[in-house]
Amino acid sequence: MPTPLHWKQSLWILWVANFAIMCGMNLVLPFLPLYIEQLGVHQLPDLERWTGWIVAGQFVTSFLTQPLWGAIADKRGRKIMLLRAGFGMAVVTALMGIVTAPWQLLALRLLNGFFSGFISMAVSLQASITPTEHSGKALGTLQTGSIAGSLIGPLIGGLLAEFLGYSHVFFFTGGLMLCASLVVLIFIHEEHKPVASKKGKQRAQWSLFRPLLPVFAASLITQIGMMSIEPIVTVYAKTLYSGSHLELMAGLLVAITGIANLFGAPTLGRLGDRIGQRRTLILALVMAAVAFIPQAFATTIIMLLVGRFLLGLFIGGMIPSLNVLVKKLAPVQIQGTAFGFNTSSLFLGNLIGPLMGSHLAAEYGFQSVFFVTMAILLLNALVVYLSRGLDGQQPHMQP
Repeated sequence: MPTPLHWKQSLWILWVANFAIMCGMNLVLPFLPLYIEQLGVHQLPDLERWTGWIVAGQFVTSFLTQPLWGAIADKRGRKIMLLRAGFGMAVVTALMGIVTAPWQLLALRLLNGFFSGFISMAVSLQASITPTEHSGKALGTLQTGSIAGSLIGPLIGGLLAEFLGYSHVFFFTGGLMLCASLVVLIFIHEEHKPVASKKGKQRAQWSLFRPLLPVFAASLITQIGMMSIEPIVTVYAKTLYSGSHLELMAGLLVAITGIANLFGAPTLGRLGDRIGQRRTLILALVMAAVAFIPQAFATTIIMLLVGRFLLGLFIGGMIPSLNVLVKKLAPVQIQGTAFGFNTSSLFLGNLIGPLMGSHLAAEYGFQSVFFVTMAILLLNALVVYLSRGLDGQQPHMQP
């Protein structure tokens, strides 16, 4: 029988796997509209609609299915859910390279969302074996793997699309996800302890939602705050920057928040281990709101870049605190379910944020996006401050 890995060894194995999965998920984004055009959609309004649905489709099914996979993980183990997600997404993504119509691509994106959940299960698995006093540091470090993959993926995807063609990038992405799944299959060993009784599980279910609702709300608000400006950032940049290489500058505006995440996630994760995740979360929410001030009143592209960096620094630091709170507040037997609901909250934020930002900008101007998002972040900080139960720790039921 394989011996369980030390939590530090597991951390770096899962870091590599998360990097590969997120890199693969973002490889196709730079050329996706061009691929849709190649499938026969040539009118700009139609191309915009198809692109929107195809990008959002994966988030919709992911949002709906994450709690289900979390519940199954509580029964069957987290490793098997990692393998389900990894191998499933590898096959579905590769199939995207042979589609002949946009509806087929949309159907596969919906199916890909059904199989998703690799990152949340990796977080859940790492949280389950990491000592509580090191949870913030460990989960913050693990998050940097996902962030690095999301930053590097589009760069690699753009290069591969130019040299290999669009279809072959999907094949390459499927292969990359397959490799990540094999890493988990070979190197990760889990000692799963199933729920001892239905009665115990029922008590755990009742104890789950009430203390964790502020955590799920904060996860939702985090993604709304991060994504609200994404649809309009390029257009907003054009009002501030009249020089050459606008595309490069727009890309930098998007990437700089991810770069800041790389510093904020582990740093504030360690801070949370020292002063508590609730205090760290309040700090991150308030400072993320403050980071919108230089963006709202930017008169130069440099001011906008500074604001985007500060936002990424503190938004990135919120995720480890939220994950540690899930670990602390959810009974052991249903931590997979809890992480599933938390991930669904993040996916819902991915859907609401761009819709909210684009609508506000169209109706009330760019600045309204920043002010409304600031207000939501500050309101959520107040809710977390008043949620005294986040300071405590739920008694973890033993089988």
